[in-house]
Parts: sequence; C-alpha cells; structure tokens
Amino acid sequence: MLAKDIMTREVITVGKNDSLEEVARILLEEKISGVPVIDADSYVIGIVTEKDLIVKASELKMPFYVTLFDSIIFLENPIRFNNNIKKFTASQVEDAMTTKVIMVEEDTEVSRIVEIMQDKRVNRVPVVRHGKLVGIISRNDILKSLVKKNG
Repeated sequence: MLAKDIMTREVITVGKNDSLEEVARILLEEKISGVPVIDADSYVIGIVTEKDLIVKASELKMPFYVTLFDSIIFLENPIRFNNNIKKFTASQVEDAMTTKVIMVEEDTEVSRIVEIMQDKRVNRVPVVRHGKLVGIISRNDILKSLVKKNG
C-alpha cells in the first residue's frame, strides 16, 4: 500500500503570514494537531503544530550557564533557547513554524511512512508530488488503513 492510497487529500493549510491566533483557532475547530505551511505555489515551506504554539503559552526558561574569565559558557544548547525565544515572541506562522519538514512522496510505502513517523517522532507527514503538497498522512490515517486492510 502506498501513501497515495491512504492519504487525506483535502489538506488544511496555512500561509507563512497567517497569525498564530488563526492557526490555534483552526487546530481547535478542525480537531487536528498540526498543519502544513505552504507558499503560493503549494510548495511545503514548514509545518506548525500544537507543540510550536504551546511554547508561546509556556514560561521561557533561561539555559544554565557559568561565567569564567568574563565569558559565558552555556551548559545547555543555546540554539534551542534561541528557537524558543523566536516562537515565544512570534505572532505570525513564519516565526513559529518548523522549517525542517519531514515529507514523503505519494509512492512511498505505508510501512516506510510508519518507520519515519516512529524514528522522527512526528504525528503527521505531508505527501508531495515534485515538492508540491498533494495530501497528508496522520497516525489516524495509518490506523484507518489497518482497519480496512484487516476488515
């Protein structure tokens, strides 16, 4: 079975200039946990999830550091902190979205998609044809395919 056999074809998407308030409303109303971000030509340029939005509602924590001879040495990864600051202060999708999107082609085997979702710890993968969005596969789509296959 291939991605194109089980994917959801009517994909709810957002643009990079949409507000995070609008995205939160969409996630709540549609009962979904994330949406692809596409450009005007339907190319996937990011993904924004509940996790990205929750950073805004969380308390920003400074990474641990020590000072030594007037230098600051971070004991935690400061890149993560910088990314969280960006998301914490974000008002538009572009500032909160994840840009390294794990995508699959429409002819990818479902078993490979399951491996990707488990290995990368993602709940959904956009399905593309020549880089353009044609569908999305969520964990729910995988479960539905198992029921159809065995039922």
